[in-house]
Amino acid sequence: MRTFNNVYNPKTIDWLLEKENPSVRYFTLTGLLNKPFTDKNVIESKKAIFNKGIVACILEQQHEGGYWGDPGRFYNAKYTGTVWQLMILAELGADVSDERIKNACEFILNNAQEKESCGFSFRKHAKEPGGIKSEIIPCLTGNMVWSLVKLGLVDDKRVQGGIEWICNYQRTDDRTDKPPQGWPYDRYEMCWGRHSCHMGVVKSLKALAAIPDEKRNDAVKEKISQLAEFLLKHHIYKKSHDLSKTSRPGWLKPGFPLMYQTDILEILEILTDLGYHDPRIQGAIDIIKSKKNKEGRWILENTFNGKMLEDIEQKGKESKWITLKALKIISHYE
Repeated sequence: MRTFNNVYNPKTIDWLLEKENPSVRYFTLTGLLNKPFTDKNVIESKKAIFNKGIVACILEQQHEGGYWGDPGRFYNAKYTGTVWQLMILAELGADVSDERIKNACEFILNNAQEKESCGFSFRKHAKEPGGIKSEIIPCLTGNMVWSLVKLGLVDDKRVQGGIEWICNYQRTDDRTDKPPQGWPYDRYEMCWGRHSCHMGVVKSLKALAAIPDEKRNDAVKEKISQLAEFLLKHHIYKKSHDLSKTSRPGWLKPGFPLMYQTDILEILEILTDLGYHDPRIQGAIDIIKSKKNKEGRWILENTFNGKMLEDIEQKGKESKWITLKALKIISHYE
Protein backbone atom coordinates (compact mmCIF):
# COMPACT_ATOMS: atom_id res chain seq x y z
CA MET A 1 0.00 0.00 0.00
CA ARG A 2 1.25 3.48 -0.88
CA THR A 3 1.83 5.76 2.08
CA PHE A 4 1.33 9.50 2.30
CA ASN A 5 5.04 10.18 1.82
CA ASN A 6 5.18 8.04 -1.34
CA VAL A 7 2.83 10.50 -3.04
CA TYR A 8 3.72 13.77 -1.32
CA ASN A 9 7.27 14.78 -0.46
CA PRO A 10 6.93 16.32 3.04
CA LYS A 11 9.36 19.11 2.16
CA THR A 12 7.28 19.95 -0.90
CA ILE A 13 4.13 20.06 1.22
CA ASP A 14 5.85 22.41 3.67
CA TRP A 15 6.79 24.60 0.71
CA LEU A 16 3.19 24.70 -0.51
CA LEU A 17 2.00 25.59 3.00
CA GLU A 18 4.18 28.69 3.27
CA LYS A 19 2.08 31.66 4.27
CA GLU A 20 3.41 33.99 1.58
CA ASN A 21 0.94 32.43 -0.89
CA PRO A 22 -2.34 32.11 1.04
CA SER A 23 -4.26 30.76 -1.97
CA VAL A 24 -1.89 27.83 -2.50
CA ARG A 25 -1.79 27.26 1.26
CA TYR A 26 -5.60 27.16 1.39
CA PHE A 27 -5.97 24.69 -1.50
CA THR A 28 -3.15 22.52 -0.16
CA LEU A 29 -4.89 22.26 3.20
CA THR A 30 -8.31 21.53 1.73
CA GLY A 31 -7.46 19.76 -1.53
CA LEU A 32 -4.37 17.70 -0.65
CA LEU A 33 -4.47 17.31 3.12
CA ASN A 34 -8.29 17.14 3.32
CA LYS A 35 -8.55 19.55 6.24
CA PRO A 36 -12.13 20.56 7.09
CA PHE A 37 -13.26 24.11 6.40
CA THR A 38 -13.58 24.57 10.16
CA ASP A 39 -9.86 23.96 10.67
CA LYS A 40 -8.21 27.05 12.13
CA ASN A 41 -5.43 27.05 9.51
CA VAL A 42 -7.98 26.78 6.71
CA ILE A 43 -9.96 29.71 8.15
CA GLU A 44 -6.79 31.74 8.60
CA SER A 45 -5.53 31.11 5.06
CA LYS A 46 -8.94 31.86 3.50
CA LYS A 47 -9.03 35.22 5.28
CA ALA A 48 -5.46 35.96 4.21
CA ILE A 49 -6.35 35.49 0.52
CA PHE A 50 -8.17 38.83 0.59
CA ASN A 51 -5.57 40.67 2.64
CA LYS A 52 -2.25 39.87 0.97
CA GLY A 53 -0.80 38.74 -2.34
CA ILE A 54 -2.33 38.79 -5.81
CA VAL A 55 -6.01 39.01 -4.82
CA ALA A 56 -5.43 42.06 -2.67
CA CYS A 57 -3.41 43.74 -5.45
CA ILE A 58 -6.09 43.07 -8.08
CA LEU A 59 -8.88 44.35 -5.82
CA GLU A 60 -6.94 47.54 -5.14
CA GLN A 61 -7.17 48.33 -8.89
CA GLN A 62 -10.92 47.77 -9.17
CA HIS A 63 -13.16 50.71 -10.05
CA GLU A 64 -16.18 51.61 -7.95
CA GLY A 65 -18.57 50.13 -10.53
CA GLY A 66 -17.10 46.68 -10.03
CA TYR A 67 -14.97 46.64 -13.19
CA TRP A 68 -11.32 46.99 -14.18
CA GLY A 69 -9.99 49.25 -16.94
CA ASP A 70 -12.40 50.35 -19.66
CA PRO A 71 -15.84 49.01 -18.66
CA GLY A 72 -16.79 48.47 -22.31
CA ARG A 73 -13.73 46.32 -22.99
CA PHE A 74 -14.41 43.78 -20.26
CA TYR A 75 -13.31 40.97 -22.61
CA ASN A 76 -11.33 42.57 -25.41
CA ALA A 77 -8.82 44.16 -23.02
CA LYS A 78 -6.70 41.03 -22.77
CA TYR A 79 -5.75 40.27 -20.04
CA THR A 80 -6.54 43.28 -17.93
CA GLY A 81 -10.33 43.57 -18.40
CA THR A 82 -13.00 42.49 -15.96
CA VAL A 83 -13.60 39.03 -17.48
CA TRP A 84 -9.98 38.05 -16.88
CA GLN A 85 -9.84 39.43 -13.34
CA LEU A 86 -12.96 37.48 -12.41
CA MET A 87 -11.35 34.27 -13.67
CA ILE A 88 -8.11 34.92 -11.81
CA LEU A 89 -9.92 35.78 -8.59
CA ALA A 90 -11.91 32.56 -8.83
CA GLU A 91 -8.71 30.56 -9.44
CA LEU A 92 -7.11 32.13 -6.38
CA GLY A 93 -9.96 31.23 -4.01
CA ALA A 94 -11.79 34.54 -3.65
CA ASP A 95 -15.57 34.58 -3.23
CA VAL A 96 -18.61 36.85 -2.88
CA SER A 97 -18.21 37.12 0.87
CA ASP A 98 -16.19 40.17 -0.15
CA GLU A 99 -18.41 42.97 -1.45
CA ARG A 100 -15.89 43.89 -4.14
CA ILE A 101 -16.11 40.39 -5.62
CA LYS A 102 -19.89 40.54 -5.51
CA ASN A 103 -19.81 43.87 -7.41
CA ALA A 104 -17.54 42.39 -10.07
CA CYS A 105 -19.92 39.46 -10.55
CA GLU A 106 -22.87 41.82 -10.91
CA PHE A 107 -20.99 43.87 -13.49
CA ILE A 108 -20.33 40.82 -15.66
CA LEU A 109 -23.86 39.50 -15.31
CA ASN A 110 -25.30 42.89 -16.23
CA ASN A 111 -22.97 43.61 -19.15
CA ALA A 112 -21.76 40.31 -20.66
CA GLN A 113 -24.67 37.92 -20.16
CA GLU A 114 -27.25 37.95 -22.96
CA LYS A 115 -30.61 38.23 -21.24
CA GLU A 116 -32.67 35.85 -23.36
CA SER A 117 -30.38 32.82 -23.76
CA CYS A 118 -28.13 33.50 -20.73
CA GLY A 119 -24.95 32.82 -22.73
CA PHE A 120 -22.02 35.22 -22.28
CA SER A 121 -21.00 37.67 -24.99
CA PHE A 122 -17.69 39.45 -25.45
CA ARG A 123 -19.49 42.71 -26.25
CA LYS A 124 -22.24 44.66 -24.47
CA HIS A 125 -25.42 45.55 -26.34
CA ALA A 126 -25.43 49.25 -27.19
CA LYS A 127 -29.12 49.88 -26.50
CA GLU A 128 -30.26 47.13 -24.17
CA PRO A 129 -28.98 45.57 -20.94
CA GLY A 130 -26.62 42.63 -21.29
CA GLY A 131 -24.47 41.19 -24.04
CA ILE A 132 -25.06 40.94 -27.79
CA LYS A 133 -26.66 37.64 -28.72
CA SER A 134 -24.63 37.17 -31.90
CA GLU A 135 -21.34 37.60 -29.98
CA ILE A 136 -21.83 34.75 -27.50
CA ILE A 137 -18.91 32.30 -27.57
CA PRO A 138 -18.60 28.95 -25.78
CA CYS A 139 -15.23 29.33 -24.07
CA LEU A 140 -16.27 32.66 -22.55
CA THR A 141 -19.60 31.25 -21.40
CA GLY A 142 -17.86 28.27 -19.82
CA ASN A 143 -15.27 30.46 -18.11
CA MET A 144 -17.85 32.90 -16.75
CA VAL A 145 -20.17 30.16 -15.49
CA TRP A 146 -17.19 28.43 -13.86
CA SER A 147 -16.00 31.68 -12.27
CA LEU A 148 -19.43 32.59 -10.93
CA VAL A 149 -19.98 29.10 -9.52
CA LYS A 150 -16.57 29.06 -7.83
CA LEU A 151 -17.12 32.56 -6.47
CA GLY A 152 -20.29 31.38 -4.74
CA LEU A 153 -23.22 32.15 -7.05
CA VAL A 154 -24.27 28.66 -8.18
CA ASP A 155 -27.83 29.24 -6.94
CA ASP A 156 -28.25 32.59 -8.71
CA LYS A 157 -30.94 32.16 -11.37
CA ARG A 158 -28.77 33.97 -13.92
CA VAL A 159 -25.92 31.53 -13.33
CA GLN A 160 -28.40 28.68 -13.58
CA GLY A 161 -29.38 30.15 -16.95
CA GLY A 162 -25.74 30.01 -18.02
CA ILE A 163 -25.57 26.38 -16.98
CA GLU A 164 -28.67 25.67 -19.08
CA TRP A 165 -27.02 27.41 -22.05
CA ILE A 166 -24.08 25.01 -21.84
CA CYS A 167 -26.39 22.01 -21.60
CA ASN A 168 -28.49 23.20 -24.54
CA TYR A 169 -25.88 24.48 -26.98
CA GLN A 170 -22.35 23.23 -26.24
CA ARG A 171 -21.48 20.66 -28.91
CA THR A 172 -19.16 17.66 -28.82
CA ASP A 173 -18.81 16.96 -32.53
CA ASP A 174 -15.60 15.16 -33.38
CA ARG A 175 -15.67 16.22 -37.03
CA THR A 176 -18.99 16.16 -38.83
CA ASP A 177 -20.02 16.97 -42.38
CA LYS A 178 -23.35 18.32 -41.16
CA PRO A 179 -22.84 20.79 -38.31
CA PRO A 180 -26.09 22.21 -36.92
CA GLN A 181 -27.55 25.32 -38.52
CA GLY A 182 -29.04 28.45 -36.99
CA TRP A 183 -28.08 30.46 -33.93
CA PRO A 184 -25.56 30.23 -32.29
CA TYR A 185 -23.80 27.92 -34.75
CA ASP A 186 -23.75 30.18 -37.83
CA ARG A 187 -21.54 32.93 -36.43
CA TYR A 188 -18.00 31.71 -35.74
CA GLU A 189 -16.39 28.86 -37.65
CA MET A 190 -13.61 28.55 -35.07
CA CYS A 191 -16.20 27.94 -32.33
CA TRP A 192 -18.91 26.08 -34.18
CA GLY A 193 -17.34 24.48 -37.24
CA ARG A 194 -17.23 20.81 -38.26
CA HIS A 195 -15.15 19.99 -35.18
CA SER A 196 -16.20 21.36 -31.79
CA CYS A 197 -13.70 23.84 -30.36
CA HIS A 198 -11.51 22.00 -27.85
CA MET A 199 -11.34 25.05 -25.56
CA GLY A 200 -15.10 25.42 -25.61
CA VAL A 201 -15.48 21.80 -24.55
CA VAL A 202 -12.88 22.09 -21.79
CA LYS A 203 -14.23 25.30 -20.30
CA SER A 204 -17.81 24.04 -20.45
CA LEU A 205 -16.85 20.83 -18.68
CA LYS A 206 -14.85 22.83 -16.14
CA ALA A 207 -17.95 24.90 -15.39
CA LEU A 208 -20.25 21.90 -14.93
CA ALA A 209 -17.67 20.04 -12.85
CA ALA A 210 -17.60 22.96 -10.41
CA ILE A 211 -21.28 22.47 -9.59
CA PRO A 212 -21.64 20.52 -6.32
CA ASP A 213 -22.85 16.95 -6.84
CA GLU A 214 -26.15 17.53 -5.09
CA LYS A 215 -26.95 20.48 -7.37
CA ARG A 216 -26.40 18.67 -10.68
CA ASN A 217 -29.63 17.83 -12.48
CA ASP A 218 -30.01 15.13 -15.13
CA ALA A 219 -29.22 17.55 -17.98
CA VAL A 220 -25.97 18.59 -16.29
CA LYS A 221 -24.95 14.98 -15.64
CA GLU A 222 -25.65 14.01 -19.25
CA LYS A 223 -23.68 16.94 -20.63
CA ILE A 224 -20.76 16.16 -18.30
CA SER A 225 -20.70 12.63 -19.68
CA GLN A 226 -20.71 13.86 -23.29
CA LEU A 227 -18.00 16.49 -22.74
CA ALA A 228 -15.75 14.12 -20.77
CA GLU A 229 -16.04 11.44 -23.45
CA PHE A 230 -15.00 13.98 -26.09
CA LEU A 231 -11.78 14.65 -24.14
CA LEU A 232 -11.17 10.97 -23.40
CA LYS A 233 -11.62 10.15 -27.07
CA HIS A 234 -8.74 12.53 -27.71
CA HIS A 235 -6.67 10.89 -24.94
CA ILE A 236 -6.59 14.44 -23.46
CA TYR A 237 -4.04 15.90 -25.88
CA LYS A 238 -4.04 13.86 -29.11
CA LYS A 239 -5.80 13.97 -32.45
CA SER A 240 -8.69 11.54 -32.09
CA HIS A 241 -8.47 10.46 -35.73
CA ASP A 242 -4.73 9.82 -35.48
CA LEU A 243 -3.62 9.12 -31.91
CA SER A 244 0.03 9.19 -32.97
CA LYS A 245 -0.21 12.99 -33.27
CA THR A 246 -0.42 15.69 -30.61
CA SER A 247 -3.20 18.22 -31.12
CA ARG A 248 -1.16 21.20 -29.91
CA PRO A 249 2.37 20.98 -28.48
CA GLY A 250 1.60 23.91 -26.16
CA TRP A 251 -0.91 21.78 -24.28
CA LEU A 252 2.00 19.72 -22.93
CA LYS A 253 3.51 22.76 -21.16
CA PRO A 254 1.64 23.44 -17.89
CA GLY A 255 0.73 27.04 -17.20
CA PHE A 256 -1.26 29.13 -14.74
CA PRO A 257 -3.63 30.85 -15.14
CA LEU A 258 -4.75 29.67 -18.58
CA MET A 259 -7.47 32.18 -19.44
CA TYR A 260 -9.24 30.81 -22.56
CA GLN A 261 -6.37 28.43 -23.36
CA THR A 262 -5.99 24.94 -21.89
CA ASP A 263 -3.39 22.26 -21.25
CA ILE A 264 -3.20 18.65 -20.09
CA LEU A 265 -2.88 19.68 -16.44
CA GLU A 266 -6.15 21.62 -16.49
CA ILE A 267 -8.02 18.83 -18.29
CA LEU A 268 -6.66 16.20 -15.91
CA GLU A 269 -7.67 18.29 -12.91
CA ILE A 270 -11.23 18.61 -14.22
CA LEU A 271 -11.49 14.86 -14.77
CA THR A 272 -9.96 14.29 -11.33
CA ASP A 273 -12.62 16.48 -9.74
CA LEU A 274 -15.24 14.39 -11.53
CA GLY A 275 -13.72 11.15 -10.24
CA TYR A 276 -12.71 9.71 -13.61
CA HIS A 277 -10.35 6.74 -13.89
CA ASP A 278 -9.88 5.77 -17.53
CA PRO A 279 -6.95 4.11 -19.36
CA ARG A 280 -7.07 6.81 -22.02
CA ILE A 281 -5.79 9.27 -19.41
CA GLN A 282 -2.57 7.39 -18.69
CA GLY A 283 -0.46 9.01 -21.42
CA ALA A 284 -1.18 12.50 -20.08
CA ILE A 285 -0.49 11.34 -16.51
CA ASP A 286 2.89 9.97 -17.60
CA ILE A 287 3.79 13.30 -19.18
CA ILE A 288 2.95 15.18 -15.99
CA LYS A 289 4.91 12.70 -13.84
CA SER A 290 7.93 13.04 -16.13
CA LYS A 291 8.08 16.78 -15.46
CA LYS A 292 8.68 16.46 -11.70
CA ASN A 293 12.15 17.61 -10.70
CA LYS A 294 14.40 16.01 -8.10
CA GLU A 295 12.94 18.22 -5.37
CA GLY A 296 9.46 16.84 -6.11
CA ARG A 297 8.26 20.09 -7.72
CA TRP A 298 7.08 21.24 -11.14
CA ILE A 299 8.08 24.18 -13.35
CA LEU A 300 5.83 26.93 -14.73
CA GLU A 301 6.26 26.44 -18.49
CA ASN A 302 3.58 28.78 -19.83
CA THR A 303 2.43 32.18 -18.58
CA PHE A 304 0.61 35.39 -19.43
CA ASN A 305 2.95 37.39 -17.19
CA GLY A 306 3.55 40.88 -18.52
CA LYS A 307 0.02 40.95 -19.96
CA MET A 308 -1.96 40.69 -16.71
CA LEU A 309 -2.50 43.30 -14.02
CA GLU A 310 -0.33 41.23 -11.68
CA ASP A 311 2.25 38.61 -12.60
CA ILE A 312 1.80 35.17 -11.04
CA GLU A 313 5.01 33.25 -10.35
CA GLN A 314 7.88 33.16 -12.89
CA LYS A 315 8.20 31.19 -16.09
CA GLY A 316 10.95 28.58 -15.98
CA LYS A 317 10.96 28.51 -12.17
CA GLU A 318 9.43 26.10 -9.68
CA SER A 319 5.70 26.73 -9.47
CA LYS A 320 3.57 26.18 -6.40
CA TRP A 321 0.42 26.25 -8.54
CA ILE A 322 1.62 23.63 -11.02
CA THR A 323 3.03 21.49 -8.21
CA LEU A 324 -0.21 21.65 -6.23
CA LYS A 325 -2.31 20.61 -9.22
CA ALA A 326 0.09 17.87 -10.32
CA LEU A 327 0.16 16.33 -6.84
CA LYS A 328 -3.61 16.44 -6.62
CA ILE A 329 -3.93 14.62 -9.95
CA ILE A 330 -1.25 12.00 -9.32
CA SER A 331 -2.59 11.18 -5.86
CA HIS A 332 -6.05 10.62 -7.35
CA TYR A 333 -4.93 8.31 -10.15
CA GLU A 334 -2.37 6.36 -8.16
